[in-house]
Amino acid sequence: MIKKLILPAVVFAAVALFSYAKEHRGLSLTAPHSESLSDDGALRRAFESRAAGAQVEGQGIVVKVLADDNDGSRHQRFILQVGSGQTLLIAHNIDLAPRVSFLTGGDIISFNGEYAWNEKGGVVHWTHHDPQGRHSAGWIKRKGQTFE
Repeated sequence: MIKKLILPAVVFAAVALFSYAKEHRGLSLTAPHSESLSDDGALRRAFESRAAGAQVEGQGIVVKVLADDNDGSRHQRFILQVGSGQTLLIAHNIDLAPRVSFLTGGDIISFNGEYAWNEKGGVVHWTHHDPQGRHSAGWIKRKGQTFE
């Protein structure tokens, strides 16, 4: 019973914190690059159309930090919620880019990477440079530091 109440309370608190930070710190959910999907509406459309391979850019709040995925290339994983309420799994390759240090729930993260649809909101990966130079470079930004 208590477990069923904890997740909604955490999500509510995260959304409230994000809304407060956006309002009082002038944060924006839009990005300067017109060729990227940079707003919540574009992310929602990508989800609704089950898009794959779209380069996306946005910002959200960390609602859950997950264990690293150590199968094959190692990925730091966390769930991000954007302003519309949509959640995204961020899978950040830590074999090619530095780990986002000291990541915790409530952190505000900006991201740029490749979107892949799933029923839970989608996955954003390729949040790093491509050592072969064949893929658009992505990144994650937290507290003024860029991880690419």
